[in-house]
Formats: sequence, C-alpha cells, structure tokens
Amino acid sequence: MDLRLTDKVAVVTGASKGIGLAVTRALVAEGAKVVAGARSITDELVALSDTGQVLAVAVDLSEAGAPAELVSRSSHFGGLDIVVNNVGAVTPRTTGFLEVSDDDWLATLNLTLMAAVRTTRAAIPLLLERGRGTVVTICSVNAYLPDPGVVDYSATKAAVWNLSKSLSKEYGPRGLRFNTVSPGPVSTPLWLGETGVAATVAASLGVSFDEARRRIIEEAGGFSTGRFTEPEEVADLVLVLASERAGNVTGADFLIDGGFTKQL
Repeated sequence: MDLRLTDKVAVVTGASKGIGLAVTRALVAEGAKVVAGARSITDELVALSDTGQVLAVAVDLSEAGAPAELVSRSSHFGGLDIVVNNVGAVTPRTTGFLEVSDDDWLATLNLTLMAAVRTTRAAIPLLLERGRGTVVTICSVNAYLPDPGVVDYSATKAAVWNLSKSLSKEYGPRGLRFNTVSPGPVSTPLWLGETGVAATVAASLGVSFDEARRRIIEEAGGFSTGRFTEPEEVADLVLVLASERAGNVTGADFLIDGGFTKQL
C-alpha cells in the first residue's frame, strides 16, 4: 500500500532509540523527510542523516524552549506535515505512592506531557500553513490501565490522551488530525534495557532479569500473543495514522498491546 508520504516533512521526538527510531526509519523508507529530535545523536541517527532525508537535532525536550526550537528546524525541509510526539520516560515506583515526591511528579509531567504540549503548540501554526496535517502522539495502555507501580506515568499518559482528543475537536474543521497510539510493553530499552522497567523490577524484587520479564508478560493475564510488541509494529501503525489513508480518523486512540489489556 502506498501511504503517499513521499516528500512529507515530519518532526519526531525521542528519535534516537526504541519507538522513535523505528518511526524515523519507517518514515525514511516511505520517502518522507524527518527532523529527528533526541537528547543524544546515536550512530543510528547519524546513518539515517547520511541519506539526506533526516536532520538529527540534539535537544533536551525537558527544557521549556527546546520543543519550539526543534519544530522550527522543519524549515530545513521547507515546512511541516506530520508530528510524532514520542518522547517520554517511565520510572517504576517500587516503594509506593507516598514515596513519589513533587520533583518526581514534575519531572514526569514535564517530559511526558509538557514536551508534547510544547511541541504541538509550536507545530500547529506550521501545519495550518499547509492547510492540513496530522499529529500522532505515543500514549500508553497505562492511560486507562492505572498502575500504582507507575502512578505518575499512568496519570500523565491519561492527560496526553485527553489533550489529543481535545485538539482533534478544536482543529478538525481546519484540516488537522490528532490521534494517539497506546502500546503495551514494547521490546525497547525503556522496557528491556540495562536500566529499563524489567531491570528495575528485578532489582526491587530480588529476582533475575528473565524472571522479571516473565512476570511482566504474565501480569494481568499476560499477552494473548505471548510476546512483547516490536517497535517496528508500533511504527507501522503510526505511519498509517500519519498518512491520508486514514484521512477521516481523528480523536481516536489505537491499542497495540498483544491483548495485554482485557477490558472492553
């Protein structure tokens, strides 16, 4: 299927690894041009930059002015058509709610919610100049699967989902679409890296990494598919939503969790 993304210009946040890197690679494969924002420019982003389709920008999106600066770099490619809000972080709260400080809450809100708010706010005028555009924000199953082990992350992702829905109502009449994608556990460093969720859980429970991973898979009845989602699978869904193939889809959230959540 031709997604008609050739020469479209996208901004992707958190693009150096995991879902963000997979989305960047998929956009390049479809012929799009990408402003890829990341705190560190990895070898993978350097290689993508060598194609001429990617402008890698080192940026700390937790800083208030950084998202607008990143979005402004889309002028390198002559405009903006697509935004993928991906940047975020999760810290397991293994000692309970009472130990989650104001600073913990503010750090989560700042990176996971406010980076998306600031990026989207800077992007909307540029998208309106095109007369149409789309914003896809990576949400999470935790938006509606509250978990005390990631209490601040869950609450923040619910806010991200609400934001996207609100913007879809305001800007739909002006040709802009806003959707969210909610992955469950994904095979990324966020979950499976040396300092990821599984490693943190393993250290907290005094079990091996493999045992922690097994418990994550079996939690809430486990995945119907029996495995983590791959970042490339999330990227494929993001690209469909970013394309005009989904031209009348807005204000929606799409689960990709291997059957991890069980409710309707």
